[in-house]
Amino acid sequence: MERTSTADDQLDVELGKARASRWWIRCRRIGSVERAGAFLDDVGFALLFPAPRMVVPSLWEAVADEDEEPFGSGMGRNEQRVWTWKDELPRRGLAWYGAYLGGRGSFLSPGLLAMLYPGAGEPDDHEQLQLSPQAHEIARALAMEPMTSASLRSLIGDRNKYQRAITELQRHLLVTTAGVQESASGWPAAVITLTCEQFDVGRGPDHTRAASTYLDTMLAATPVELARAFRWSAAVAREQLDRLVDSGSATYDGHRYQPLT
Repeated sequence: MERTSTADDQLDVELGKARASRWWIRCRRIGSVERAGAFLDDVGFALLFPAPRMVVPSLWEAVADEDEEPFGSGMGRNEQRVWTWKDELPRRGLAWYGAYLGGRGSFLSPGLLAMLYPGAGEPDDHEQLQLSPQAHEIARALAMEPMTSASLRSLIGDRNKYQRAITELQRHLLVTTAGVQESASGWPAAVITLTCEQFDVGRGPDHTRAASTYLDTMLAATPVELARAFRWSAAVAREQLDRLVDSGSATYDGHRYQPLT
């Protein structure tokens, strides 16, 4: 039993080192929005900032030094960079941004976004989903034109209802940010648009390819981890991972799945 525990610990250490390399933590620091886009295209998905109990890539960790904590000394240069890029990356079509992974600010590469997007790529995609009345109202308004977050809050008339509705739309990948607009208050307001207006989506979900992308980035994963990341059921996640094993793209050791390299 002791040998097994020690062996497992060693495997976890090796996995941590491999992930640090895969997630650009041990690479040259990212210093431009273009390279940030290349990073997200490579890993497929990432948080804006790292979060407790969420072991996934983050843009912050690829930008800052390994021992640097976000906002440790206020809004520094690196904090300003990633905070600006969260709006600039989707505006340029380099990455989708919204509340997705664990309900936190997250990026998806255009390729992975197309694999996960639930609709046909039309402005009325929201009509096929069971959403709150406020979420449908926002989606219908955005079908006319992009709007600032401030304008959408005014449309709904209640800040809390607006926040719940916009988060709901983001979790279904229906909306994203598309830059910012200066406001009279001096604090820029995020511009919100329909995902289908900003990215090439609607060819239908491809869960098997999405699972392959997830596994390629995580290097080892369980069905529960995949399910939490992409908001699938554990049964669907296991089915997709088993398909990768059956096709010879992954292996399974009885606990975790790994990509076959």
